[in-house]
Order: sequence, then structure tokens, then C-alpha cells
Amino acid sequence: MKPDVSLDFKFTSSMEQVWHALTDSDTLAKWIWNNDFQPIVGHKFQFRAEPNEWWDGIVDCEVLEVEEPHTLSYTWTSTGETTTVTWTLTQGSDGTTQLHLDQSGFSEETKARQGAIEGATYAWTNMSTQLEKVLA
Repeated sequence: MKPDVSLDFKFTSSMEQVWHALTDSDTLAKWIWNNDFQPIVGHKFQFRAEPNEWWDGIVDCEVLEVEEPHTLSYTWTSTGETTTVTWTLTQGSDGTTQLHLDQSGFSEETKARQGAIEGATYAWTNMSTQLEKVLA
């Protein structure tokens, strides 16, 4: 299945530093949201953001795959929609860390709604900017 959101990011930080930023709860809170994440397959956790009139601010997740320091995957359930987020890290030939994000599994109904995929893409792009600041 082709991912609904597919983004590539490049960081000058080491793979270990980027992996830490993806898997350390306190660091994740600095660039995504507060959470109780643990990099253990089967661990259920939440991201918690400020609620608003359209959203309760909670994303329920479950860790699906942990292959340190190359692959991290978890479910992402919010507003009745469950997708899968997969992060893949590779070392660039120039010493940079390549970080690839796939988010897949949006329902056909969600895909039909104008802007759902674009909104996710926008949000992940903004979060990656925060990640870059955390890594600096």
C-alpha cells in the first residue's frame, strides 16, 4: 500500500541523536507533544496536546516495531481514524542522517475530505522544524 503521507528530512546530527529524539519521551515532548512513550513493541501510549473545539487533544498509539537505530513504527489514532506512522533512519554518504516518514491507512472517507492529507503533511513538516531545533 502506498503511504498517504511520505516525507524526507535531513539532519546533520548523528543517527543516534535522531533516534534518541524519536524514542525518548522527554525529547519527543519538545517537538511533538507530551507523551508516555516507551520504545517497546506492544506499549500503548498517548500524545497529549491542548484540546480545542474540534479535537480532544489526545492521540492514542501503540508501538508496532522498534529496530534501533533504523526503524520505529506505531499506530496513530485520533478523531476515530487509525493510521500507522513509520520512521526510517539511514546514514547519508555525507555523514548526515536521513529521516523518512510514512503515514498510511487513512480511510477513503478521510481521503475524500479536502485537506486531511495536506493537514497531516503540514503538521509533520512543522514538527520536523521543531525536531531540527531540538537537535541543534
